Amino acid sequence: GRGLLLAVRKDGDKTTQPELTGAAKAFDTKTNGRLSELLKTAPGFNKGAGSLFYGLDEDYPAVYVANIESSNENSESLENIDEEKENIRTGIAGGVKQLKSLELSTIEVDPCWDAKAAAEGAYLANYDFNDLKSDQEKKCKVELLLTHFMKDDQLISKDWGFGSILAESQNFARRLMDSPSNLMTPTIFASTVEKTMAGFNNITITSYDKEWAEENNMRAFLGVSQGSCEPPVFLVVNYRGNQSTEKHALAIVGKVINLYYCSGGISIKPAANMDMMKADMGGAAVTIGTLYAASKLNLPLNIIGVIPLCENMPSGSAVKPGDVLTAMSGKTIQVDNTDAEGRLILADALHFVHQFNPETLIDIATLTGAMAVATGAGAAGVFTNSKKLWQELYECSWKSGDRLWQMPLYDLYSKQIKSNVADIRNIGKAGGIGGACTAAAFLKEFVSNSRWAHLDIAGVMSSEGDYPAYLRNGMTGRPTRTLVEFARLLSSS
Repeated sequence: GRGLLLAVRKDGDKTTQPELTGAAKAFDTKTNGRLSELLKTAPGFNKGAGSLFYGLDEDYPAVYVANIESSNENSESLENIDEEKENIRTGIAGGVKQLKSLELSTIEVDPCWDAKAAAEGAYLANYDFNDLKSDQEKKCKVELLLTHFMKDDQLISKDWGFGSILAESQNFARRLMDSPSNLMTPTIFASTVEKTMAGFNNITITSYDKEWAEENNMRAFLGVSQGSCEPPVFLVVNYRGNQSTEKHALAIVGKVINLYYCSGGISIKPAANMDMMKADMGGAAVTIGTLYAASKLNLPLNIIGVIPLCENMPSGSAVKPGDVLTAMSGKTIQVDNTDAEGRLILADALHFVHQFNPETLIDIATLTGAMAVATGAGAAGVFTNSKKLWQELYECSWKSGDRLWQMPLYDLYSKQIKSNVADIRNIGKAGGIGGACTAAAFLKEFVSNSRWAHLDIAGVMSSEGDYPAYLRNGMTGRPTRTLVEFARLLSSS
């Protein structure tokens, strides 16, 4: 069957008339005003809620009307988000979930007052990871369409298409993160990316093996991988959206260390929730999702993506606490904690990517539990050496609804990672205190780019509660849409 998802605005006052969208007005006309009459008395139709109607129209057995919450016009709001867009995403997502539960084959969606935001909410809410369930347990797939009431409006159709690509790219990242580690090894990850992006415009993918890494003296990367029987892979994805120049406007380095799995190595993690470490490659997934969207949108800029893939496992050959590794840059690193391995593989990847001389360099990783403690699911942390870059990233996160928050990168933290044995150590002298900050300071040791940002996404890796409402429990793929918005910003400058 076919369902219809419409939107209105109506406060809790029963005497006020709801504000109908263009699509809702068209459907109300089609039903000779029955919709607007029903909305006057619909039970529970309060701010932010919605109602499901049956039998309104023979073309649509079920019609869900989402009541989109009005945005907070207070200029002093602390939400740091475009609340108008976010309320549309949330309201539309709720409607998609309601109609999906009816096992409909198709849902036509109202573009509301912002087709891009409506498409994001719809497609993100429609995501399911049931690839590994038996046929009896799999949920039926639902096709989402822009409602035919509005599809002739070219601007709305364009914005809807843009929003669907943003959500599709995040869903791709989510699928990579949700996959269990035995079915998404470093080799399988690289193969999956190659197969998915085969035929994409202006993208070339190169996978380098262990021998190549040895030839390039990537001893930090190899040191982490040596405890696993799974061979490491160093993946380079080159998107050439601007053929008129060899310059790369953006480089993204994504952590897949432990890709695909981080047990903690000899400094083994607690058993509780260790299964979640299948997604400790979220930085790599977001990197791939961003490049996926850049190609789909044909953004006119060049982006280089670098992803070091390996597992961090305990074994007789694993790196041990107290060992010293020599990174590709020549810096020596005292490994005080083998569970602080993400920064080790990123060290070699960051040094490597400088050969492309990118104008902006971003690394992204589920790096520290300290970051999750600091911000939880509310925002990813940003550490940067450029105030202008931070402002650009913040504005993109405000627009996307996937928030970022700036964290300190003081010299204090660099002093705390100095070692008496080697050049630096991989955790701060104070242990876990300021752990996200000392991890960022460690990475800064391998960066010479003047526009660099480190995104610690450990807190936003998974969604186990009700934030954001348009993502179900599981892995989130955050903040893919923010990085796509940033790439779009760079391409327009």
